[in-house]
Amino acid sequence: MIGFLKGSATAMITPFTESGVNFDAFGKMIEYQIAGGTDALVVLGTTGEPATMTEEEKEALMRYAVKACAGRVKLIFGTGGNNTEKAVRMTKLAEVIGADGILAVTPYYNKCTQNGLIAYYRAICGATKLPVICYNVPSRTGVNILPETMEKIAEIPNMAGIKEASGNMTQVLDTARRIRGKCDLYSGEDALNLPILCAGGTAVISVVSNLAPKAVKELVCAVEACDLKKANELNDRLAPLSKACFVEVNPIPAKAGMAMLGFDAGEPRAPLTPLEEAHATVLRDTMSAFGLEIKA
Repeated sequence: MIGFLKGSATAMITPFTESGVNFDAFGKMIEYQIAGGTDALVVLGTTGEPATMTEEEKEALMRYAVKACAGRVKLIFGTGGNNTEKAVRMTKLAEVIGADGILAVTPYYNKCTQNGLIAYYRAICGATKLPVICYNVPSRTGVNILPETMEKIAEIPNMAGIKEASGNMTQVLDTARRIRGKCDLYSGEDALNLPILCAGGTAVISVVSNLAPKAVKELVCAVEACDLKKANELNDRLAPLSKACFVEVNPIPAKAGMAMLGFDAGEPRAPLTPLEEAHATVLRDTMSAFGLEIKA
């Protein structure tokens, strides 16, 4: 299927307290995104640290997000994992709760075959009527969706597209060619937002937009308007911020950056650790140079 997601989507962080999810802080982050023009929120993606959350916490966060957003933006919930049965169960739950779409990362650690990937996505898509986005991030999962495999996955009726974070533009272009007209291509890597959009991507699923939602949305709009001069200017401006947001593994810098903006972002859950002070200085200086108001 094509046309499910267009524009800018933010891969949301999950703010934690010592006792659980900080729903009040999460609600304020939702309002910040909506005010910045974000088109969709991805909850419980990699940036949201779902691997450290209980199923009860995930369900509560999904329910809160639906209530807080109240239909103002699309809500996409991450339900994938390395246990297909559990992924199917969470997908069904997300649909009942009120998701607009599903993000399903490839099974990690298990390192399944390409045929295994096809079976995995067929199982998830078969469990819901919602649009499903597959998420290719081999640097984290240990498995790569090859272009010829994605061509087959794209035939699944409610497969909406692929969030591409392989970092390999040759592969991205091959995938884009194979799926065109069947499902959509989304950028899952901020450093490659511009080239992926120019290759036919219809949306970005961004980490940097946690901090700068308006600028990321403007980049997407510039490409949509075929204003490549403006798009390149915006991309050049965003590039240092994107680099700073990955000075340590995601979402460590993003959470620290949100705290610098005055949000009660909390610390990442173990085994992740707080941002090192030297890196915090780099991030703070980069955010300030970008024009973001540092409050903490």
